[in-house]
Amino acid sequence: MDLGLKGKVALVSGASKGLGLGVARALAQDGARVSICSRDQASVDAAVEKLRAETGAEVIGFAADVAKAADVQAWIEGSVAQFGKIDALLVNAGGPPGGLFKDITDAQWQGAFDLTVMSAVRMIRTAIPHLNAGAAILTITSSSVQEPIERLVLSTAMRMAVVGIVKTLADELASSGIRVNNIIPGRIDTDRVAQLDQAAATRAGITFEEARARSLTKIPFGRLGSIDEFGSAAAYLLSPAASYITGASLRVDGGMMRSV
Repeated sequence: MDLGLKGKVALVSGASKGLGLGVARALAQDGARVSICSRDQASVDAAVEKLRAETGAEVIGFAADVAKAADVQAWIEGSVAQFGKIDALLVNAGGPPGGLFKDITDAQWQGAFDLTVMSAVRMIRTAIPHLNAGAAILTITSSSVQEPIERLVLSTAMRMAVVGIVKTLADELASSGIRVNNIIPGRIDTDRVAQLDQAAATRAGITFEEARARSLTKIPFGRLGSIDEFGSAAAYLLSPAASYITGASLRVDGGMMRSV
């Protein structure tokens, strides 16, 4: 299926590895011109070269910490300076630290707010003036927005706020022909999921392999998803092929989430 992305300009944050890299690859494979960002310049450069080699697409990269307003503006304005427009924006940032509610400090709450909520606000707000009718915005949230996850209260609270923002923006931007959606990853094979499994193993006094095996029993497919499987779903929602979808949340979870 041709997603209609050829020649489109897509911006993908947090794309040096993991979910963001999977989305950037899927967009580039379908012909989009892609700008990525991540905090570490060396990692960004390596990802840009990898994507160019794998897809033959035009890919550029910026070092940017999306928790910082100046970095967000520099990335988006720099991308527009090179590509002239934005057709698709993938909003993605690393997850806040885990922990029990009683142990989380005010500084950690503020850091999670800046990382997860304000990064989304700033990316979207900065991008909107460069979006034309037919453009799409997609935020990566978490399965915790539908089923809260033990010891991830920061992630749950902040990502639920982003879902509320997206649902509101879907209404506000519809008259401009701009679509806004969420995508909800289940357990995808990323460093973040490995860290969560290692933390679970440590708490339970078992091996990483045992903790991973326990987690897989909750997934009907019996395996983790790949970043490319996730990327393909995200690329669809960011593409003209999904032109009548807005205000929606798509699960990419192998059937893991039990809520209806």
